[in-house]
Amino acid sequence: MSNPYVDLGLSAPVNVSWEVTFACNLSCLHCVSDSGPKRNGELTTEECRRMIDTLASMKVFQVNIGGGEPFLRKDFLELMDYAHRKGIVTCISTNGTLIDDRIASRLDNGLVYLQVSLDGARAETNDAIRGEGSFRRALRALECLSKTGLGVSINTVLTRLSFPELDQLEGLAESFGAKFRVSRFRPSGRGKANWSKLSISKEDLLLFSEWLSRHQQVSTGDSFFSVSHEDRKSLGLNMCGACKLTCCVSPLGEVYPCAFLQEREFLAGKLPQDSFQFIWKNAPVFHSFRELEIRSCETCLRFDFCHGGCPAMAYHTQRKLDFPDPECLANCVARSPVISANTGVQTQ
Repeated sequence: MSNPYVDLGLSAPVNVSWEVTFACNLSCLHCVSDSGPKRNGELTTEECRRMIDTLASMKVFQVNIGGGEPFLRKDFLELMDYAHRKGIVTCISTNGTLIDDRIASRLDNGLVYLQVSLDGARAETNDAIRGEGSFRRALRALECLSKTGLGVSINTVLTRLSFPELDQLEGLAESFGAKFRVSRFRPSGRGKANWSKLSISKEDLLLFSEWLSRHQQVSTGDSFFSVSHEDRKSLGLNMCGACKLTCCVSPLGEVYPCAFLQEREFLAGKLPQDSFQFIWKNAPVFHSFRELEIRSCETCLRFDFCHGGCPAMAYHTQRKLDFPDPECLANCVARSPVISANTGVQTQ
C-alpha cells in the first residue's frame, strides 16, 4: 500500500518536539521522560543555537518545547528568543510553578504558546499525580498568564484520576480564558511503572470517545485519533506523524521518532556530532517508520480513521511496532456486532 509520506519525501519536519532539559522540580507519575535532577551532557547554549539555525534553514514551522521543566534551564528565555528571531513558533509545555507576572509578560511576543499542565480539577486529584502544592502553583501561573495576550491551554493527561473531572477541567480553562487540551497517557518514561495504576479501562475509553464528540472545541493534537469519531476527523491527524511530520530531540541531543519512543533501539542520531538534516533524510530508523504498515488493521472498518493507531502504544504494551494500537476504538469494542453508522465500529 502506497504511503504518501514516503512518496512525497518531506524535506523537513513540520514541527519538532524538543526536550530542553531533564531537570524538573516535580516528579509526576506519568512523566514521559522520567525527569528529575539535571543530568550531565545536556546540549550547551551554543549547541542549541546551532540546532535552531538548522531547523530554521530547513523551514521547520514550530518547535514544541518540554522537558523536564523548561524554565529551570537558565538560558531558556535566551534560546526561546533566538528561535523567534529565526521565525520559529514555539509551544512551551510547563508545570507553571516558576511563572510569575514578570515571566508571563516576558513571553507575550506573538510567537509563543503555552500549555500549563494540570491533571485534575481539584488539588486532591492533581497533586496525587504531580505532587503536593502543584495545583495551587499552576493556578497562580494561569492567573498571571491570563493578564497577557498569550495563547494558553490547560493540558491534561487522560488517566483514571483525571477522567471523571474533564468537564470541570474544561470549565476551569474557560475561567482563565484558556483552551483545554487532553493528551494521551502512554507507558513510557516514568509512566511505565505507573501504567496499571493510572491507565483508564476500555469501557471508560469508549465513554471518553463519546465525550470528545460532544466537545469539539477540546483539542487533542494527534493523541486520540485512534478513538475519535468521524465528526472529529478534520480536527487533527488520522495517522502517526513520527518521522513523517515530526520527531523528537532529547536534552542530550539524541534524535528519536517521537517523545514516547526514546529507547536505544530507536535512536536515529545524536547532535551535534550528526547533522539533523542528514538524520531526517537518511536515518534507517526514520525510513523504517515511514514504511511501517499495520497490515492486520487494513481490513478494519476504522482503518481510514487511524491507520493502526499509535506505534508507541503497540511497542510499549506488546513490544511490536506493527501491531494494532491496543486502545484503538475498534479494539475497545468487543460486544455484539452491530455497525455504528457514525463510526463504523462494531457496537452493541
